[in-house]
Amino acid sequence: MTPTLSALHVFPVKSCAPLVLDSAAVEPRGLRHDRRWIVTDANGKFLTGRQHPRLTLLQALPDGDAIALSAPGMPPLRVDAPSGGVRVDVVVWTNTVAALAAGDVANAWISAFLGMPARLAYMDDACARPVNPDYARPGDEVSFADAFPLLLISQGALDALNEKLVAPVPMLRFRPNFVVANTAPHAEDGWKRVRVGEVEFDLVKPCSRCVFTTVDFERGEFDPSGEPLKTLTTYRRGERGVTFGQNVIPRGTGTVRVGDQVEVLA
Repeated sequence: MTPTLSALHVFPVKSCAPLVLDSAAVEPRGLRHDRRWIVTDANGKFLTGRQHPRLTLLQALPDGDAIALSAPGMPPLRVDAPSGGVRVDVVVWTNTVAALAAGDVANAWISAFLGMPARLAYMDDACARPVNPDYARPGDEVSFADAFPLLLISQGALDALNEKLVAPVPMLRFRPNFVVANTAPHAEDGWKRVRVGEVEFDLVKPCSRCVFTTVDFERGEFDPSGEPLKTLTTYRRGERGVTFGQNVIPRGTGTVRVGDQVEVLA
C-alpha cells in the first residue's frame, strides 16, 4: 500500500489542546499557526504540559493572526497578535528569543487559568529561533516547538504500541503534526527525505519522548499508570533515550492535505 498522510494536527499555543485539520500551509518554521504562542512564567521561562498538564485543556482557535482562547471555568478571550509592541525574553530550553508580549489582559487570563503568575507571548516573523545546527542547514528556524518545525509518526508505530498496552492510547498523546498510514511500524525510522503533496521534508532526528506522553490531554492530568512511557521504555530505548516518531524540517512551502501520498525519496 502507498504511505498516506492520514492526519494533520497543530497546537497554536505550545502544550495546548490539538486542532485536527484537513489541510495546512507549510511554512519554514512548520505548519501555519503551529506553536506560534507560548505560556511562560513571570520570568519568561516556558511552561509546558510536562509541569502543568492542565495546559492541555486550553483551546486556542486561530483567527487570522489572533487566537480565541477558551478553557474550563474561564470566560472566552480573543487575543490579537501583538504588532510593534513590547518584546520580552522567552526562554525555551537553551534558546532565548525576543517574543512579543500579549499584554496584561491575556496575562491575567492565563494566570487565573493556571493558578500562578504566567504570561502569554507571540512569535512574529522578526522573532527568530534557529534549529540546532547539528541537524539543520544555515537559516533553518523553528517555532516554539521543542526543537524542530514538525513531528511525523506512522500509524503503524502507534498500533504496535497499543498491542502491548492494557489500555490503548490515542495518537495525540504524542502530539504529532503528521500521521502517516499504510506503513510498517516505525517505517519512518529509516526515512531521510519525503514528499508530502507538493512539499519535500527532511527527517533529521528521532524524537526523544518524556513524561508529557503520560498526560491524558482530555482530562489535563497525568495517567497514574505511567503509560505509555513505561512500556515504550521496554523496547524503544536507545542511545538517544526513548524515541517515537521523527523530527522533520520542511524544504519548501505549500499546502499539505489529509489523503496526500507520502513519497519516500531517501
